[in-house]
Amino acid sequence: MKLVIAVIKPFKLEDVRDALMALGIQGLTVTEVKGYGRQKGHTEIYRGAEYAVNFLPKVRVEVVVPSDRAAKVVDTIAAAAKTGQIGDGKIFVTPIEHAVRIRTGETDANAL
Repeated sequence: MKLVIAVIKPFKLEDVRDALMALGIQGLTVTEVKGYGRQKGHTEIYRGAEYAVNFLPKVRVEVVVPSDRAAKVVDTIAAAAKTGQIGDGKIFVTPIEHAVRIRTGETDANAL
């Protein structure tokens, strides 16, 4: 099993969710986060005063999938989240050793 973590722009969340649903992915976890990468934030003007926005709003999407489906999930997220602009995000893939569904006690692939 693999954990796919994607940090994307917030307005692309629905596109990513719809694309994953079309793949048959049944569940995901979404967290609102802030951060920066190469873009290093930006400046804005509010009521005539300029201020720096160092951390930009992002959405972290986490999906656990069977190892053989991880590459397809990564490709799908990348395609759905891409705008072609700086700050589109990143995708990370990490192994999962063990999973348990609390309600039923099912383990590993059956717990997904």
